[in-house]
Amino acid sequence: MPQKILVIDNEKSTVDQVSQLLHGRGFEVFRASCAQGGLREAYSNQPDLVLLDVVLPDRDGWEICRQLREMSDMPIIFLSARKEKRDIIKGLDLGADDYVTKPFDDDELVARINARLRRSPRTTVNEELVFNHGDFRMNLMNREVWISKSLKHLTPKEFDLLAVLVKNAGRVVKRTELVTEAWGDEYSDAIDSLKLYIHYLRQKIEVNPQQPEYILTSRGVGYRFVKR
Repeated sequence: MPQKILVIDNEKSTVDQVSQLLHGRGFEVFRASCAQGGLREAYSNQPDLVLLDVVLPDRDGWEICRQLREMSDMPIIFLSARKEKRDIIKGLDLGADDYVTKPFDDDELVARINARLRRSPRTTVNEELVFNHGDFRMNLMNREVWISKSLKHLTPKEFDLLAVLVKNAGRVVKRTELVTEAWGDEYSDAIDSLKLYIHYLRQKIEVNPQQPEYILTSRGVGYRFVKR
C-alpha cells in the first residue's frame, strides 16, 4: 500500500507542485487549501505524514499543528515561506518533526519525508477519546464534548484546556504547562485566569461541580483528569 501524504496549503501552485512530485515518487496524496479542510482530510484519510503551511485562510498552521498533535503522532513537516529562525523554532516547539522553507528542492523534500516516515510507525487518527467512566466522550476532530447523551457547549479556550487534560489523563498537569500547551506560549502569564476557566469547565461537565469527578485539583501543582 502506498504511504499517504496530506498537503495543507492555500497556494494552489504549491499543492500542484508537491502533489505531482509525490505522486511520481509513489505516494498517495490528499490535498486541502484551508485549516478546516485539512483537519477533515486528516480525520477521514489517516495520512502517514502531513505537510503543513503556516499561513492559511481560516486558522494559522500553528493551531492546526497543535490539533493534529492531539489527534495523532503522525509526522508533521512545516512547508512555509516564513524563514525566520523564530518561526522555525516555534514550529518545532509545537510538535512538528521538521521545517522546510520555500522555495524547496524536490529531492531534499522527498528525502526529508522518507526520513520521517522511516522513524515513525504507521499511526491512526483517533476518531474520539472515550474514557471508561461510562458517560464522557470527547471528539477532538469535531471539538465536541458529550456527557451521557448531552452535548456540552464549551468555548474554544475551555475546550483546549480540557483537551490537554484528557490527553494527559491520569497525570497531574502543572498549571504553567497546562496554560502554554492549551493556549500557547503567549499566554504563559495567564495562570491567574486558569482557576476561573477550570471553574467554568466544572460547571459544564461535572454532575456536582463542588465534588468533581473528572477534573481534580492537585493543590499547589495543577490539575488532573481522572481516567477510570
